[in-house]
Amino acid sequence: MTTLFGTADVAIGMGGGLSRVRLFDGPLELSWHHCATTSDFIADLFAVRFQASRNDYREVRHSIGYLVNELIENAVKFRAPGEIMVEASMDAETFKVKVSNVVEGDVASGFQGLLSEITVGDPGDLLIQRIEANAADPEMTGSGLGLLTLMSDYGARLAWIFSPTDENDRICLETYASIPISQTHN
Repeated sequence: MTTLFGTADVAIGMGGGLSRVRLFDGPLELSWHHCATTSDFIADLFAVRFQASRNDYREVRHSIGYLVNELIENAVKFRAPGEIMVEASMDAETFKVKVSNVVEGDVASGFQGLLSEITVGDPGDLLIQRIEANAADPEMTGSGLGLLTLMSDYGARLAWIFSPTDENDRICLETYASIPISQTHN
């Protein structure tokens, strides 16, 4: 059974001009370094149209890079062995990204529990509550701080689709996100 968390319209249509990057699992192992390198590449690719204004370029590049890095890091951290697919597009007002990977069933269940907590209420209030909870329990993992920061500080709209795979107890996880992009110059 397919399950959706988050804003349904974010998960509909990536639009034209789709770019796709596939991270393969292999002898080098996917690691944090791959997350940063890939997110920097995608940020550079999509921010290039804002080069006429250094401030716009830096802001757009930073926002895209932060968003993509957070989503890829989560995919690397929680994935079952296999590849990670990153698809991105941008129109005049919005950058959209989809990160797909496979997770074990127990990981999917735990993540769905977290999502049911962090997708209700005001992201700013939830972020403060999670920061306080992390401070009280430094051993806490899977807090959702990165996702809440994206929603609260970057205006990200997020959605997740969990679908069964043909493999036993493995779930295909598609994470969708969009952030507003504005160009302040003409």
